[in-house]
Amino acid sequence: MPVIVNLDVVLAQRKIRSNELAKAIGITESNLSLLKSGKVKGVRFATIAAICRYLDCTPGDILGYVPSDEDLTIEE
Repeated sequence: MPVIVNLDVVLAQRKIRSNELAKAIGITESNLSLLKSGKVKGVRFATIAAICRYLDCTPGDILGYVPSDEDLTIEE
């Protein structure tokens, strides 16, 4: 997948545990784990906003993009 999730890096830099973040933003630890591993097909902007607000970061800090041929077609 061309979009990569760097959430675990930002959490480590801020010395915040996943369970603390999950509780603070109101999602389950299992959903946060799926997001961290990149195993989700979508995420709400409200969730990204809550993560960024709590971690004092921007979406670009937690999400990255690596060009590949996969991003030329959209899965539905």
